[in-house]
Amino acid sequence: MNQITQNSNLAIAVDIGTTKVCAIAGKKNEDGKLEILGVGRVSSEGVSRGVVSNIDKTVKAITEAICIAEEAAGLKFSTVHVGIAGQHIKSLHHHGLLVRDLAEEEIVRSEIEKLIADMHKMVLPPGDQILHVLPQEFTVDDQEGIKDPIGMCGVRLEAKFHIITGQLTASRNILRCLERVGLKVAGMTLEPIASANAVLTSDEKEAGVAMVDIGGGTTDITIYKDGIIRHTAVVPFGGNVITNDIKEACAVMHVQAEKLKVKFGSALHSELTDNRIISVPGLKGRDPKEVSEKNLAKIIECRVEEIFDYVMWEIKRSGFENKLIAGIVLTGGGSLLKNIELLADFCTGLPSRLGEPVEYLSDDINHDLTSPIYSTSIGLLLTALDDVAYLEEEDVTIFDLDEQGDEENREDITVPENDKTWYKKIFTYTKEYFETTPDTEF
Repeated sequence: MNQITQNSNLAIAVDIGTTKVCAIAGKKNEDGKLEILGVGRVSSEGVSRGVVSNIDKTVKAITEAICIAEEAAGLKFSTVHVGIAGQHIKSLHHHGLLVRDLAEEEIVRSEIEKLIADMHKMVLPPGDQILHVLPQEFTVDDQEGIKDPIGMCGVRLEAKFHIITGQLTASRNILRCLERVGLKVAGMTLEPIASANAVLTSDEKEAGVAMVDIGGGTTDITIYKDGIIRHTAVVPFGGNVITNDIKEACAVMHVQAEKLKVKFGSALHSELTDNRIISVPGLKGRDPKEVSEKNLAKIIECRVEEIFDYVMWEIKRSGFENKLIAGIVLTGGGSLLKNIELLADFCTGLPSRLGEPVEYLSDDINHDLTSPIYSTSIGLLLTALDDVAYLEEEDVTIFDLDEQGDEENREDITVPENDKTWYKKIFTYTKEYFETTPDTEF
């Protein structure tokens, strides 16, 4: 196999979720579309609600997924781009101010970066760390609502920031896993942001949209307005909770409950015209159990309604309830439930659609990769390739992890946020290594 270094137009990204670990390697073609070279997907047993709960099992799953992807691509990667998420993720808003000495001189990017760096001086609860600092809008003197102040003149440069934090212990656990696999980390991205970049259009981000990524252990919410991330949140429920409800209510095995959900499940029982009876094999020669399709749908509907109640609560808390012209985009494995879009309409009063990562994929791509299950993985690969392009253009060196993972002796990296104009060049300063990832499917 050929060895791939960081300074290449190839990259590999890993989505470490509650139900699966997915490694995906690829590059961009001449048209700027993704060409997928290899995909490795294995079951995940060492992650609970986006947080690593068993190091050994997680290391084994990551190793298998990476090996499958590398073998399919015929390449060997030394660095990897990873997603981070989990139910411990929190977000807050903060205000920054910079008084300039020379008002007649133009505002430059370094001043924006200084404002961002100042946000890392915030006092956080013990055990928390800042993951991303996302600029919302700027004010130059008394002129408000500025998206890009570079080139303007003024004395007072103010900014509103959306800050995302997570637990340090969770980030260190995921770091240990990657170290034991023998990989260096080229960058980390909050997984809801990665999913949004894969399934949302620029028009939707501008108009106002809430992306709801229903994974195996958590449901991630990302709200955009005017092309900017306005709110992020994590709901501690996902597809696994639905499966457990079916398991308890129908008195079946977990594997059988999962098959019932995937093959026969519906999020809206009133849409079922027929009430078929599903026969579930009994254990050790026992009589089979019979499950009504409508009763199965009622079990699922109750839990999905609860998830959407949390989603609506977060939308109201964000203050953008009446500003989401594009409504809701559903993605992740949980969004594959039949009639879930109709239930989302009923529960939230907002129009919804299914988000599939097709816009950035080349035409000859494997059809399976267009499933919402791979939204996070595709988004992480897009971010990884953007980071590689920036590093080559700016000749920036990524940090190198020593064998002990000593964070004291490693150089800080800044991760570029991809959205509009100069936002692609702003790096979110990451003081420590990040945490773990969410999930995108059952």
